Amino acid sequence: VRGREKSRRPQDILREIEKLAQDGVKEVMLLGQNVNSYGKGLETAVSFPELLEEVCRIDGIERVRFMTSHPKDLSDDLIRVIAENEKVARHLHLPLQSGSNKVLARMNRHYTKESYLTLVKKIRTAVPDLALTTDLIVGFPGETEEDVQETIDVVEQAKYDNAFTFIYSRRTGTPAAGFADQCDEKAVKRNFDRLLKVVQETARTQSMGKEGQVHQVLIEEVNDHDASMVTGRMSNNALVHVKGGKDRIGTFQDVRLTECRGFYYLGEIMEDANETPRKEVRRGFR
Repeated sequence: VRGREKSRRPQDILREIEKLAQDGVKEVMLLGQNVNSYGKGLETAVSFPELLEEVCRIDGIERVRFMTSHPKDLSDDLIRVIAENEKVARHLHLPLQSGSNKVLARMNRHYTKESYLTLVKKIRTAVPDLALTTDLIVGFPGETEEDVQETIDVVEQAKYDNAFTFIYSRRTGTPAAGFADQCDEKAVKRNFDRLLKVVQETARTQSMGKEGQVHQVLIEEVNDHDASMVTGRMSNNALVHVKGGKDRIGTFQDVRLTECRGFYYLGEIMEDANETPRKEVRRGFR
């Protein structure tokens, strides 16, 4: 069960990140139950977009991630900060849960299918290269085949790069656990498979479109399955495996994505290929 939201003092956060930068850290993630609520309880009001801008100004920090942002109160100001700051990772996790207005109301999500899609359109327009991921739940009490189809419709329109899809689990003490119209398990499994198929097809299409492009990749570790390779992460949070040694760890490399393998890529470091990055390089930070 989640407790009350509490905001850390911005000066404490910035001081901690400055220390990390001095230690050689290049990427940080700001975490919150709902980052849009940041600022509550502070003596001097500071919004999350303002905090994000301050973090981007810290020397040495080259990429900034954050999660999670609730669709009900994601502001135009936050979208602006993402668009204007190349250090902010080109990845946004925007939980949908369901595309059915009836189910969303029972979940107390405080947004509708229509308002969610309007927000997605606004984000896509402001930050065209942003990867969008989400959470989906199948089998919430009272959900029908038509409700699941509404969720599928949002998946097809939003064009998610990935979606974490779950089957509803009845938790004692929650309002939903007391609903009389719990869903039939066989129907839930059938609907889950139907939704998952669309999610996977949509994500595959999004991923395939990046083959051949050059992106900056932060090398994180030696590959678990092949010691001659290292694994890194693009600004949009996708994993990339490239030939290289552990001396690459902690460095940013321009990588051409040579092959899409579903939710990850094989790539080639441009420096090793004696190539010069061209204009299509997706940097994701300055």
